[in-house]
Amino acid sequence: MLLYFAILSVVLYVVCKRLISHRYNRTFLTSRIQLLFNDTQHQIGVRDVKETSLPSDEVRALFVTAHPDDECMFFAPSIILLLKQGISVHLLCLSSGNYYNQGALRKNELLDSAAVLGIPPSQVTVIDHQQLQDDPKAEWSIALTSSIILKHIQRSSISVVLTFDEGGVSGHANHKALYKALSHLAGTGQIPHGCHILALNTISIFRKYISIMELPISRLIPSDLCCAIGSKGYNQAKRAMFSHRSQLMWFRHLYICFSRYMYVNTYKSILPAKKDFKIY
Repeated sequence: MLLYFAILSVVLYVVCKRLISHRYNRTFLTSRIQLLFNDTQHQIGVRDVKETSLPSDEVRALFVTAHPDDECMFFAPSIILLLKQGISVHLLCLSSGNYYNQGALRKNELLDSAAVLGIPPSQVTVIDHQQLQDDPKAEWSIALTSSIILKHIQRSSISVVLTFDEGGVSGHANHKALYKALSHLAGTGQIPHGCHILALNTISIFRKYISIMELPISRLIPSDLCCAIGSKGYNQAKRAMFSHRSQLMWFRHLYICFSRYMYVNTYKSILPAKKDFKIY
């Protein structure tokens, strides 16, 4: 009986996945972030990004991650879609992923992954700092982390920063540290005027592992930015994941098959501090 139930579950999963994949067979991007798309009057809703032209020369996106492979495990749909728009995408990775003494190897794998996604090596930066090591128990310094991120924002005239939210998607302390650092910058008013900070939504474990079937749910729940890719984009994201050969344990293959983050990203804004002005 249990075997029949398992077979039926697999069949239903495959059928539902194919139906949803057919329904959402085109990439789409929707945004409430006005400045990101240079529209000060209307909320933007973009379908089939191939047909849409955005002011790419005015938008520079910076993805801030903690480890090599974060960029494709969690942010691939966003990177693929923004690059598809012709937007300049930069990647800042705050550690070399040296938890198992594989830092040098993982740096090279990150460059390979970035190349698959479409990010040029000149726009990929990996930080290898003694106080910012890959460790789920490490408490990264907010002051150090925020100063490094701020320098990159200023140096490249970044207009939107994308990183983890307070849950870190997987709960990793290094992921959460990035959110704390950017929240600190926003809360102290250090973020340059016109730069948006977006945090990738952490969702329940049930939604996280239902693959593309989570897509209709993501579209129903309001978010400040939603990026979703079809089967072609998914295959590109999968190839980027395979670039991280040292990390391809059996559970990574399950993640590639079942994680919604391989298909869709939704974000919320980290709002800057309001400045009070006194008139005398």
